[in-house]
Amino acid sequence: MKTLKNTLFLVLATVVFSACSSDDDNPVPVNEEEVITTLTATLTPVGGGASITLQSQDLDGDGPNVPVITVSSPLAVNTTYNGSLELLNETESPAESINEEIEEEDDEHQFFFQASNAIATFTYVDFDENGNPVGLEFTATTAATAGSGNITITLRHEPSKDATGVSDGDITNAGGETDIQAVFPVTLQ
Repeated sequence: MKTLKNTLFLVLATVVFSACSSDDDNPVPVNEEEVITTLTATLTPVGGGASITLQSQDLDGDGPNVPVITVSSPLAVNTTYNGSLELLNETESPAESINEEIEEEDDEHQFFFQASNAIATFTYVDFDENGNPVGLEFTATTAATAGSGNITITLRHEPSKDATGVSDGDITNAGGETDIQAVFPVTLQ
């Protein structure tokens, strides 16, 4: 009788433990969001001149400290700038460039540029393999009169690039999740 109990116990234990396993045989790959601590926009006047940098740096990520926003100098009125973005994860040492990941997954990313008070307009220069805008490279053309306002740069992960207006940079219908958003107070002189 004791042998029968032990045998039944072993059979039951084998069934229970083997029934609980195979969830992890084919796990769904997880594409973790990028950690972006620093966004730097470099604006270089077409035709020459000193570059202007707009930078948002948030070294504690979602921590209690607000991002440090810097704008190196005012923008010139009625000027077209070639723009480029650099994104870093400075929680790593040395700092990790996020640009490479965005370039590799360009069909899953898009930057959006907004300017208050009509101080600037933006045009995309780089595109993904489907011809949709990305925004690591762009042009910015400032208004013809002096003034001030905000330039907002937003990176969306998995936006709906087919939505109305998205290919023209309209964030309204973009969907997706915001990886980073930075608001820069700028002056036109």
